[in-house]
Amino acid sequence: MIRVAAVPKSIDLESFSGWLDRQGVVHEITQEEGHQVISIEDESLRDPVLRALERHLDELAEQRGGMSRSRAQRSRFVGGHWQAHPAEASLTFGLIVVAAIVAWLTAFGARDQLVVMLTIVNPFEWPVNTFEQRLSALAGTLASGEIWRLLTPDILHFSLTHIIFNAVMLWFLGSQIEVIDGKGRFIALFLISSLAANVPQYLISGPLFGGLSGVVYGVLGYVWAANQFRPRFAFPPALMTVAVVWLLIGFTPLTETLLGASMANAAHLGGLISGLLVGALVTVGGGAARR
Repeated sequence: MIRVAAVPKSIDLESFSGWLDRQGVVHEITQEEGHQVISIEDESLRDPVLRALERHLDELAEQRGGMSRSRAQRSRFVGGHWQAHPAEASLTFGLIVVAAIVAWLTAFGARDQLVVMLTIVNPFEWPVNTFEQRLSALAGTLASGEIWRLLTPDILHFSLTHIIFNAVMLWFLGSQIEVIDGKGRFIALFLISSLAANVPQYLISGPLFGGLSGVVYGVLGYVWAANQFRPRFAFPPALMTVAVVWLLIGFTPLTETLLGASMANAAHLGGLISGLLVGALVTVGGGAARR
């Protein structure tokens, strides 16, 4: 059988399966964690089946909430995988919106007073020139109750291209995780990859960094690792190659020459490693029992 599409478990596919039977399409629908997989026997029918599935999803949306809801939540497929509407991946969408608002409020890092409220420690209150000073500053900051600073560097961005790239990548991958594997999984992955990115980057370079790219590398690693064991996400294979090449380039002087700024290499590496580990662990540990 040839896997052609994956949709959330909440979608009723019984009538669609009946329609395929009446058309003589040999198929099967299997239940996996958070989603249903549609497979067919004849490869030549892949595109017609996908088009029919899109029409079926639109009809279901019309029945639930009328034409306006149908247009708002019209289904999309990337590589045979259903893609979320912002209302269905509200956490991912909300995180992007918050980052965009903060970028506007801080004028992409130009307003120092606002920026230092979101850095992992306040460099105006703590000396951070050496590794030991950074450790002490982080311990003191956390002891004072400012635990939120471990995460808030994620929503700092210092250029328009910086936030656009991160937002596009986070939406493409994060929305799939939130809908297919659940909001709890997305929150856990966000917290783990954020900490794995921000803390090493701070200890190596100091507090003046920011961006969602550590989390982006985390979700990228998660999706890639999960797909190796139980494919369920839309993920062009070349994307991992590009991400790794870009990660390696970040350790060279080339980024300073091309961009005029250094990259948060430790954040990228920490996010990627944490995402790979979480993706492998949760898929191998919990996926087989739910097939």
